[in-house]
Amino acid sequence: MSYIKNYKFMNEEKQNSEGKHLTSCPVSSEHGEFWCGILKLVIIGLIGFVVLIIVFGAGVKVGTLKARYSYRWAENYHKNFAGPRGGFFGDWREFPAGDFISGHGVFGSIIKIDGNTLIIKEENNIEKTVLILDKTTVTSRRETIKSNELKIDDRIIVIGSPDDQGQIEAKFIRVIR
Repeated sequence: MSYIKNYKFMNEEKQNSEGKHLTSCPVSSEHGEFWCGILKLVIIGLIGFVVLIIVFGAGVKVGTLKARYSYRWAENYHKNFAGPRGGFFGDWREFPAGDFISGHGVFGSIIKIDGNTLIIKEENNIEKTVLILDKTTVTSRRETIKSNELKIDDRIIVIGSPDDQGQIEAKFIRVIR
């Protein structure tokens, strides 16, 4: 309500010491109110344009950061998900035994499922035991699935932590179908 009072107060005509009528519009002519309205619209338009440019710039910045992250993530996908150093297809050779991350991940096929325990056979015929915990995330493509949807012969990538028995406590499992 005070805004309306202030607006009316600003637009009221006043008299200066010489007796001339004054208005809040700085343009002094017979069409002063018209040009004052145009001036207000131009100022509001400029302020709106500046705000729009700032928001657009922020969007570009966020988009750039997301694109940079996606690019780096894709470039290092095979490293992040326990794949071979040269990528999943590498240079079309047999991979030596040291090319896989051994303690914190595994990449291979499920050969046995026993409750929340998986036995995974790696490419070099080494079998690893993976424990599925309540907080383990299992994904297939872009969807999160339940751990009981895993099947024998599914090719998976597991990221986790080794326990005292040499098993991997899975934090993340990705099914490659």
